[in-house]
Amino acid sequence: MQTIVLLTFSNILMTFAWYWHLKAGAAGAKPMFIIILISWGIAFFEYALAVPANRIGAAAGWTPGQLKIAQEAIALTIFGVFMVTYLGEPLHWRHLAAFGCIMAAVGFLFVGR
Repeated sequence: MQTIVLLTFSNILMTFAWYWHLKAGAAGAKPMFIIILISWGIAFFEYALAVPANRIGAAAGWTPGQLKIAQEAIALTIFGVFMVTYLGEPLHWRHLAAFGCIMAAVGFLFVGR
């Protein structure tokens, strides 16, 4: 559970680090160098959560593949919410189908554990 919580907060930060500047007016006329520095600043805190999440998960018996696919499922969930609420994009059936495929991959990696 601790791994999932840390990965969730890590992905919230990383989603903002990568995509906050895409919202109209969010970055304004700031030079790209400043946008990169802001994103790196956010990503620093993301790494401070992701690294312990992966170590805790590995210590609990998760394989690297399981850690990665869980992170991807969390990332898609976080991004879906971010895309709709922050960027204002509509949710389409293709998003749900892609999410279903990732969730199936999660199931396949965790079956038999």
